[in-house]
Amino acid sequence: MFLDLENEFPVLEELIYLNHAGVAPWPRRTAEAVARFAEENLLRGATGYEAWLEVEQALREQGRRLLGAASAEDVALLKSTSEGLSLVASGLDWRPGDRVVLPAEEFPSNRIPWEALRSRGVEVVEVPLEGAEDPEGRLAQALEPGARLLAVSWVQYRNGLRLDLARLGRLCRERGTLLCVDAIQGLGALPLDVRAAGVDFVAADGHKWLLGPEGLALFWCRPELREGLRLHEHGWHMVEEAGDFERRDWRPAASARRFECGSPNMLGIHALHASLSLLLEVGLEEVAARLEARIGRLQEALESLPGVRLLTPREPRRRAGILSLALPGRDPHRLLASLREEGVLCAVRGGALRLSPHFYTPEEQLDRAAELVARWLRRAG
Repeated sequence: MFLDLENEFPVLEELIYLNHAGVAPWPRRTAEAVARFAEENLLRGATGYEAWLEVEQALREQGRRLLGAASAEDVALLKSTSEGLSLVASGLDWRPGDRVVLPAEEFPSNRIPWEALRSRGVEVVEVPLEGAEDPEGRLAQALEPGARLLAVSWVQYRNGLRLDLARLGRLCRERGTLLCVDAIQGLGALPLDVRAAGVDFVAADGHKWLLGPEGLALFWCRPELREGLRLHEHGWHMVEEAGDFERRDWRPAASARRFECGSPNMLGIHALHASLSLLLEVGLEEVAARLEARIGRLQEALESLPGVRLLTPREPRRRAGILSLALPGRDPHRLLASLREEGVLCAVRGGALRLSPHFYTPEEQLDRAAELVARWLRRAG
């Protein structure tokens, strides 16, 4: 299928956008969907609410396809990755002495919910993965004896390290350990099959590789674990008979909607639905292949520059859409500011320059960004 990506991403006319690991720009179709939704509200209010519910259900189906879930009923629409991870952290029946294992380099979303459990007698073990030749093996060592849960980011936000979820899933099953995945830096950049990988919980917000808005996330829980998560938020939307407002003998929905306590974010739903339609039209295998070609091109252009140390793994199986560069003896924020003046948007994380293109980024823009980095390094001396 032919897609006019330059038309979908007019941001390319003004910027070299290498910050999809931060907040991504929307495709044109997403902005148009939001404009149509706003116009409909302006002129007709909620007259078409039944049609809005159809978009909500279509988004759950898109989420099912992206996640490899068995049913759209297994997909919850939450506010954020943090809400999904907190739902797991607060919902399990923790006992004093239980252990949670996580990489030491985690983003706060996948660290703070677990650290908060220390007041309940839960031990939190942080495992450094930087420089590890076998990060899964290092995590597995920390699971002994009998860790209750392993919480990992699929792709680390600072250096772009991509973990082998299928291997972690096997290691956790062998030990009776639950596997919870923050997928925000991978979902939309890579294909995922939650059932084949053997994970138990997955959460990912829509504003990075999914090309959607902030404030709306996909959450998946292995169906047989769903009722075992204690609910701490309740409201009209999470009950089985959500439309029967007079009913008093309520019960939580059997589906993943049980995790959605209040009114749905219909504006965000329309936006994310449009964004995911683009990714699914292209296909996640194609997205991943195009993205890897771009990361490989950037790596080749940058890794040989004097004064640059590549932090992201070189092996394609170990990375996704992030390329991180250390600049020993130089302030990466100065380079960041210089690049921004030239219309290049990227970020600094963990003291390193982080570049994150997407599948649609023109290769000539990548070459231009690499040229600007090289020029700055020559001037910096």
